[in-house]
Amino acid sequence: MKSLAKHILVTLLCCAFATIGKSQQKEIPAIFRDPQPLSLKMNFSMREVKRSVNDTVFFHSYLTYKTDQDIWDSLEVAIRARGNFRRKHCYFPPLRLKMKKNHVAGTPFEGNKSFKLVLPCQNVKSANNLILREYLCYKLLEPVTPYFFHTRLANITLTDQTGKQPKSHSVVGFLIEDDDLIAARFKGQVLDQIIPPKQLNDTAAVVHYFFEYMIANTDWSTTSQHNTKVIQLPPNKKVPLSYDFDMAGLVNAPYATINESLNIKSVKERLYRGYCRDESVTEYVRNKYIQHESEIIKVLGDHQSYFSEDEYPIMKKYIEEFFNILQDDKKFRNAILQKCRLN
Repeated sequence: MKSLAKHILVTLLCCAFATIGKSQQKEIPAIFRDPQPLSLKMNFSMREVKRSVNDTVFFHSYLTYKTDQDIWDSLEVAIRARGNFRRKHCYFPPLRLKMKKNHVAGTPFEGNKSFKLVLPCQNVKSANNLILREYLCYKLLEPVTPYFFHTRLANITLTDQTGKQPKSHSVVGFLIEDDDLIAARFKGQVLDQIIPPKQLNDTAAVVHYFFEYMIANTDWSTTSQHNTKVIQLPPNKKVPLSYDFDMAGLVNAPYATINESLNIKSVKERLYRGYCRDESVTEYVRNKYIQHESEIIKVLGDHQSYFSEDEYPIMKKYIEEFFNILQDDKKFRNAILQKCRLN
């Protein structure tokens, strides 16, 4: 009887996961439908933006972009720095961009009022490579869940107006869609509060836990919504949204830090930090990831040209090691089932 109930639960989860989001999703903004990198220019004082720690203070600037007709155009934006760690330790601050509805009408950014713009941390040659790795993390999530941030790569010329002589930098970055748009797509809302782990939807939570484990990211919390947003869908379904992966082992940034309480020696060392759920749910998500392995590996292959001949095989092997754990009962039990958190 218990076995039958477990089978029914897994079947229901499978059906729900297969259809989730299809009827709820609206068309995603046009800016995220084109896979080609944008060409952007921005001018602002990095010193001034980084010094401001008040998240309500925005600075006036312009976002200049190249149109499909290969013509440069611009629109007014309000910007501020975001991300406590990067604001303190990085040369380029990650930004929050806000735009007025009437300003973006008729532009490639129509339908968006706010973006996050992720920039390299340091002004060194390897910085763009790290940004591409972090961008890849966002793309690797897409095959396994409809709940993800859409992203768009960009080649950006940043002109720092700090000091008497402006200095320009050519960097790679990417835009991240606003969480309000994701919530609206599923007729939900973004929550800004402490979320006890057990309040999260079981399946969506475990999908999130497995993903963070796959890329070896321990720098997150669904409870305090650190590097995670939570949206509530009708009638009362709370779903996590993962973002900010620069501390992940797959990225392997030289500035990445580890929480000493976690008892791991390297950011590349995987540690499962998910909360314990019904084993049938965990097994369902395990099988779902295994089913999507070829799609995830294909995402890697689709972005192979961004990485060196030596680098790509190492990244591919790193992801394959995750699937080796899932496919081995003993490894799976030791690495995940016995590591899940009770509270």
